[in-house]
Amino acid sequence: MFNPTSITFIGYLIVMVAVGLFAWRYTKNFNDYILGGRRLGSIVTGLSVGASDMSGWLLMGLPGAVFLSGICESWIAIGLAIGTYLNWKIVASPLRVYTEVAHNALTLPDYFTHRFEDKSKLLRIISAFVILLFFAIYSASGMVASARLFEMVFDLPYSTALILGTIATLAYVFLGGFLAVSWTDTIQASMMCLALIITPLAVMWDLGGWTATINQVSQVNANHLNMLQGQTFIGVVSLLAWGLGYFGQPHILVRFMAAKDAKVMPQACRISMIWLIFCLGGAVAAGFFGAAYFAAHTDVAAPVVANHERVFMVLSTTLFSPWIGGILLSAILAAVMSTLSCQLLVCSSVLTEDFYRAFIRNNASQKELVWVGRATVIGVSLVAILIALDPNNLVLSLVSYAWGGFGAAFGPAIILSLLWKKCTKNGVLCGIIVGALTVLVWHQGGWWDLYEIVPGFVFSALTIIVVSLLDPNKPSKSVSDTFDYVHEKLEEAKKLN
Repeated sequence: MFNPTSITFIGYLIVMVAVGLFAWRYTKNFNDYILGGRRLGSIVTGLSVGASDMSGWLLMGLPGAVFLSGICESWIAIGLAIGTYLNWKIVASPLRVYTEVAHNALTLPDYFTHRFEDKSKLLRIISAFVILLFFAIYSASGMVASARLFEMVFDLPYSTALILGTIATLAYVFLGGFLAVSWTDTIQASMMCLALIITPLAVMWDLGGWTATINQVSQVNANHLNMLQGQTFIGVVSLLAWGLGYFGQPHILVRFMAAKDAKVMPQACRISMIWLIFCLGGAVAAGFFGAAYFAAHTDVAAPVVANHERVFMVLSTTLFSPWIGGILLSAILAAVMSTLSCQLLVCSSVLTEDFYRAFIRNNASQKELVWVGRATVIGVSLVAILIALDPNNLVLSLVSYAWGGFGAAFGPAIILSLLWKKCTKNGVLCGIIVGALTVLVWHQGGWWDLYEIVPGFVFSALTIIVVSLLDPNKPSKSVSDTFDYVHEKLEEAKKLN
């Protein structure tokens, strides 16, 4: 059980918990616990956005899909790169300014409530429910990925590996909250990028260089080199549509809300995009070259044949010394933990801010809210564990479902509420409901093999526009004045940049 790989792995876990303990000292109130006091600089903001987004699917799901089907699966990566860039350009700065102006909103439901001065609290309740629903699925995907990793490193049964993997993440989220999550994200993002650059290069070196590797891939399956192999127009649209999801992911949007100010966004955007391009390119290359490697080394291919999502894991342990392999496997855990930790924290913030403080204890002290937040982190983890108990769950399929749900429910609502003055409370409320329901129904039906985020996003956007235009309850003067004030501040920030 204890070998160089597992020792390195354990060392990484100890460092993460130590960061959590350090962050504990700086967590004085609930704002610190869920948003880090809004004091993140450009480097931490840029890297934590990337790390919180790219979960275990980056090092397991995506390489596995490319290994199985070839370069045609890289359309997902292209869609994600475009979506990330547009999210930074369209949403990042307006959301940072608006959430501060709108009564220092700490969560997305809190933002919607104050953006539209919703005294009924329906927006808060519905948006909070949607977040909890899809994050239960999303968190489960992270737990499945971490369980597979612990299963492999320590040779444990799946159920035991699942519990240990969850505890590892839970430890520093419980202790340090948002600051711990953001600081560890920066470390984890660096590890992920390094691992995804080194591993494909090592495969090429082993197989004799670029040309020899490509030739080997073509011998395995010539169709692996075809970007359109097995793809239809709807298939390509579905893969590219992953980029739409960025506009509605609460665990990504909260990073924009936590930035020091709007001025850091341009630099953070550049850092995030450079990191993303290297990571996505490396993940595609790992799966693509992995097909050639395991065709040439059939003696070590059995674990990958049994489960294609293990391709990066097996490459890491086969190509490198146990010590280096341990570091590279830790990068997979880093990818899992960075996203899972942020998801648990967002769920905790929603339960604490949008249910506990809003409906149960309006006058709760800051210390009480922090401890309620910590308790809800544990509660959400237990629910996600129950979903993740099935060892046959595929990481990418779970991520796909939750990603589509958030993108369709919140994407149009966020964009239109930030950029369209005539957007109304009822329009956004109906749009969120329509987007979420469309994804739930379409996922079950699977019509035309179209990814559910596409109809969900379109129907949600149309609903918001139509209902807002027909709504007799137009935005009040104070709502319109706040909108104008936010956009004045954004113009000032642009001039300074």
